[in-house]
Amino acid sequence: MSAYKIAVIVGSLRKDSINRKFALELMAMAPQTLAMQIVEIGELPLYNQDLEEDGATAPQAWQQFRQHMQGMDGVLFLTPEYNRSVPAALKNAIDVGSRPYGASIWSGKPAAIVSVSPGATGGFGANHHLRQCMVFLDMPLLQQPEAYIGGATKLLDEHGKINNDSSRQFLQKFVDTFANWVATTARR
Repeated sequence: MSAYKIAVIVGSLRKDSINRKFALELMAMAPQTLAMQIVEIGELPLYNQDLEEDGATAPQAWQQFRQHMQGMDGVLFLTPEYNRSVPAALKNAIDVGSRPYGASIWSGKPAAIVSVSPGATGGFGANHHLRQCMVFLDMPLLQQPEAYIGGATKLLDEHGKINNDSSRQFLQKFVDTFANWVATTARR
């Protein structure tokens, strides 16, 4: 059987994003049963229902994103915390993918969330806000282990690699558990 295609969606658009660095580390640790790729969200126009109603054609970027995501078996979200929630770009991608009503690209795709923050709480608020969205989107969400990565800048070396064994072991356990979750819940 071929590997499950996993979209890795990084909520931070920063060039030097610590969330992207952790995403790359998780992708490198993933078992061969997962084919992970970052799906970019920074160029998606803000969702506005008027742009695809009454015969209007949805923006090309929305169409491409939706089509690309249709081919994915699951999703791994990495998010920072902005004001106790997720960044606007991530929420926008969720909204674009959930519309038009009844044609959500998210439904049924197994998912997992990693929140990464330089702060002590590890993006707890963003993680839980995103979990609320997953319920509505009908995405079976990995419950354990939860992944709140606090003090994240201290966990990476100058090359953006995990610099300690305990973090590496935790992330390995997380991605292995996610792989089993996908194998158990993905619809093919």
